[in-house]
Amino acid sequence: MRALDIIIRKRNGEELTQGEIRFLIRGYVDGSIPEYQISAWLMAVYFRGMTGAETGILTREMIASGETLDLSGIPGPFVDKHSTGGVGDKVSLILAPLAASLGLRVPMMSGRSLGHTGGTLDKLEAIPGYRIARDSGEFRRILRETGYAMTGQSEKIVPADRLLYALRDVTGTVESTPLITASILSKKFAEGAESLVFDVKCGRGAFMKSLPEAEVLADSLVATGRSLGRRIVAVITRMDEPLGRMCGNFLEAEEAALCLRGDTAGRGDLMEVTLRLTAWMLVAGGRAGDTAEGEGLCREKLAGGEPYELFLKNIAAQGGDPAAFEKGLGRLRSPVRRVLTSPRPGVVAEIDAFMIGSAGVLLGAGRSRTTDPVFPHVGIVLHKKRGEKTAEGEALCEIFAESGSAADGALALCSDAVRVAPTAEAPGSMILREKAAL
Repeated sequence: MRALDIIIRKRNGEELTQGEIRFLIRGYVDGSIPEYQISAWLMAVYFRGMTGAETGILTREMIASGETLDLSGIPGPFVDKHSTGGVGDKVSLILAPLAASLGLRVPMMSGRSLGHTGGTLDKLEAIPGYRIARDSGEFRRILRETGYAMTGQSEKIVPADRLLYALRDVTGTVESTPLITASILSKKFAEGAESLVFDVKCGRGAFMKSLPEAEVLADSLVATGRSLGRRIVAVITRMDEPLGRMCGNFLEAEEAALCLRGDTAGRGDLMEVTLRLTAWMLVAGGRAGDTAEGEGLCREKLAGGEPYELFLKNIAAQGGDPAAFEKGLGRLRSPVRRVLTSPRPGVVAEIDAFMIGSAGVLLGAGRSRTTDPVFPHVGIVLHKKRGEKTAEGEALCEIFAESGSAADGALALCSDAVRVAPTAEAPGSMILREKAAL
């Protein structure tokens, strides 16, 4: 078997066999197949695509390229959630303790920010002392103690994905549905999840800009996951406007805490998405019969305060200082401040999520490159959301930065992102489509 022959077959639009895909993946991981040939194969996949069977095989071979987390001895069910990335998306920080409080185990392997979308790990590490689980033993301990555990991808777990993703990033092949599907599912299944709920973001601030694009990815995730014997749900949600009112690492951890404590006023979009995704997790895990029952259970738990207590317990279990975190709420902000005020009376008609996310990257809340530093206390607070009235001179958003130049640049971007008009349509539902294979 030769890599060249496999590349040519895919270039010609032919369906590859399990043996051929295995040969490529194992050869790339062990170094026997060079990057330039894998790059050629990735480009062939980008243009020619893969069948559902090929995507399933690729996912299995990527999982088999490294270790998997052993969760035996810990009572399940194990259900996880994954987002394709958005601006202000701190759903995982609320959802994980909420789902755990309702009897699910949530083994969550998350990523860091890159581009205009935020990363869950950066938000968690903005909490004083918090560290992601460093090995499987620590991950198991935290999962057993608190019902959920947070970790990142290690070199030993799905090394094929780590290598392929880095190569896709520099060869223009990131936007390939089968490659995206295999990348996401291989990591999630390697962490031990039995059921998965996907939040497929759609809109200006999302990777998938249009609903048809988002539906293609959602269908691929559901079909491939189901072919591998997992219970899968994909929920397509809006991402034209930042989710919630805070964008930034500590700011988003703070907003998650506020929601868990019951301070949800003005955060209807964030809570709508969080409740629906958690409800689907309960359905997938056998804890609720449908999403209506699941959302009702979520509201009851939030009212009782147990999810917030689990959130604090997880902070302590993962090396953080809950008291320092709570003391920092409303206080931990970068020193340079700017305020964008309304140029006229009216209604906020638009807040462009992509531009707000770009302002966050400029501030240092996110990364343009994986090597860029991240500042935990920078960010943007939205005082007005779409559909809300504003007076002339009233604050629309507040910016926190480490330098004056970064603050001024972010202010200019935010000024272009927020549009005030005489009237505006009321925001619609955050939920666009739902696809399940249970």
